[in-house]
Amino acid sequence: MTEHYSITDGQPTPLGATLMNGGCNFAVHAPQASNVMLCFFHGDTEEPLLEIPMPVKTGKVWHCHVSQVEAGMLYGYRVNTSAQQEPAEETLGHKLLIDPYARCLNRAMDWNARQYKGDSQFMLPKAVVCEPAQLYPVHLRPRHSQQDLILYEVHVKGISQRHPEVNPAHRGKYLGLCDPAIIEHLQHLGVTAVQLMPVAAFMPEPYITEKGLTNYWGYNPVNYFSPEPRYAIADPVSEFKTMVRQLHQAGIEVILDVVFNHTAEGGHDGPVLSFKGFDNQSYYLFEQNEFGIPDFQRYLNNSGCGNTVNTANPVVMTLVLDALRYWVEVMGVDGFRFDLAAGLGRDPYDFNTQSGLLRAIRQDPVLREVRLIAEPWDIGMGGYRLGQFPSHWHECNDKYRDQVRAFWRGDKGMTSSFATRLLGSRDIFHKGHRSIHSSVNMITYHDGFTLHDLVSYNERHNEENLEQSRDGHGHNLSFNYGVEGPTQDEAILALRARQKRNLFATLLFSQGVPHILGGDELSRTQKGNNNAYCQDNEISWWNWRLSQRGSDFLAFCKAVIRLRKNSELLSHLNLHDDDYSNQYNVEKVGWYRPDGARKVVDDWHDERNQAFAVELKGEGKHSEHWLLLFNASEQDVDFHLPQETQWYLLLDTAQETPPEGTLQGYRRHFNLAYRSLCLFACEKTAKRVQDEA
Repeated sequence: MTEHYSITDGQPTPLGATLMNGGCNFAVHAPQASNVMLCFFHGDTEEPLLEIPMPVKTGKVWHCHVSQVEAGMLYGYRVNTSAQQEPAEETLGHKLLIDPYARCLNRAMDWNARQYKGDSQFMLPKAVVCEPAQLYPVHLRPRHSQQDLILYEVHVKGISQRHPEVNPAHRGKYLGLCDPAIIEHLQHLGVTAVQLMPVAAFMPEPYITEKGLTNYWGYNPVNYFSPEPRYAIADPVSEFKTMVRQLHQAGIEVILDVVFNHTAEGGHDGPVLSFKGFDNQSYYLFEQNEFGIPDFQRYLNNSGCGNTVNTANPVVMTLVLDALRYWVEVMGVDGFRFDLAAGLGRDPYDFNTQSGLLRAIRQDPVLREVRLIAEPWDIGMGGYRLGQFPSHWHECNDKYRDQVRAFWRGDKGMTSSFATRLLGSRDIFHKGHRSIHSSVNMITYHDGFTLHDLVSYNERHNEENLEQSRDGHGHNLSFNYGVEGPTQDEAILALRARQKRNLFATLLFSQGVPHILGGDELSRTQKGNNNAYCQDNEISWWNWRLSQRGSDFLAFCKAVIRLRKNSELLSHLNLHDDDYSNQYNVEKVGWYRPDGARKVVDDWHDERNQAFAVELKGEGKHSEHWLLLFNASEQDVDFHLPQETQWYLLLDTAQETPPEGTLQGYRRHFNLAYRSLCLFACEKTAKRVQDEA
């Protein structure tokens, strides 16, 4: 077969497979290799087609140019190493390896112990030679302001798999997420960005597969460039681009959850799929002995998944930066949420806010312009880093999650912390140094209870994960209000619905970026499973058939989001004592006890205090004027309202649905029901908001 192809030296850059000069240039980083075999495969059967010894090594890169290679051809690599480098079995070169710079894989990857043993070529998907990349049109990007950003976390498959109006062929796929029925829902809800759970190619872990389960969430990458084939009908790359374009045309940004902290290759006993076979010692971190010398048989495990990617290594850092730019410039995404992002700041072992990778991202002309969201921790030593990322980053705020949950559950002594979270967590993201939008506020996330389950279960119920419910977080700050799980008790159901309204309204009325777990607005339940990572079934898929109470809650969510979007103060307070910017919009922030007196220090520390009011008054005669009342206690509370204003009620979580028609005005007193909140506005603000609704 080789007589049909002309093999020349080619060039060491760019890495990956690049069509040029009547063929394709192949370049791969493999510094310890004694030889590298470029392997081609038949497109239909994946049987071997051709093997070419790569003729040239330049520095640490092996490369060649092969004529007549066209887009769509399948390839992989085999590597022999001369160094005494773990994993030792792979020095024989009988494992097929995925190109770390592959732009597309021909199929999804699943663990198969029988196929992996010996020659692994039939277990591994093959890299696909792709057409030259075309830049995504910049003018199509929505580019919302920070104050308009409302995140909606979504699983590509879960959202459309059970939707009755989505084309059956598109359900669970990229094309399902951009189906008109799904986009219409997102637009009517009012979210401005979808945050996609991992869409880079992944492999379910061997131990999960051997139990008959799968990694539904996708946090186990095998490649950082290739879109996951499971979510494609035929062509993952083009279908992903179509999805992005359709969402952009609907005014919705696309943010990817990316996993640069570990790979599917696991620890010492894990499979060799790609990175281990090319340069094990560069791609991963290893435990050190007392003299600081790495032990290459003991992978450092800051991720809890078996290994830790060494993002401080220049080769790996370049890979990460190249992958991020590719997703932005070619695939069209608007930003990233970094899973276990503390690893990005390890340089290489200790966290540093000025780590090489964080500095490289900050100066990169492409990446410094996109959304950057950190999950600011990992499980390694010194891994909790909330508030310590660079100033232009957003950070997932677990203190917000826990303290808001605790306040509404009725825990005593939470009022002061709750108020701090409400106004942007400035104890963490300090005035003058961080934007008030730095905090990504969430009540629920994919790894935990859904909002419906948060108010329906005291304990996790993860039996179907086959780990005897030992997995998942044990400290959920949840409450079932009398019965564990489903019930027909109307009083309990009504209280659960009220608590959902309290939590959702608090989320949208807090300063910072609200993060909504997709499906919460549909009252989605996982039946008490707070770690449904391995449940690719109706536990995880959205249920679009709503009860009347479910429909009422969806209407409530839409109304609350609309209130936030129609208000400058509810979405972006610019205080005079915050010189992060020089534009101010607040004349007054007043904190009150229910009796109308201003709160003093002792009030904040009184554990019996579970009710308070906050007044937000903007500057100028056309400015907004709001009053929020909170009552997390088990008794109704009579509030004395600030006297200078006639207050109009816009929202009351004690009611199943938002008020409609003529708004009711209050001047002196308001009796706030137990476990509820209310939003009032002055007459001018209330009428404007009502007109814009």
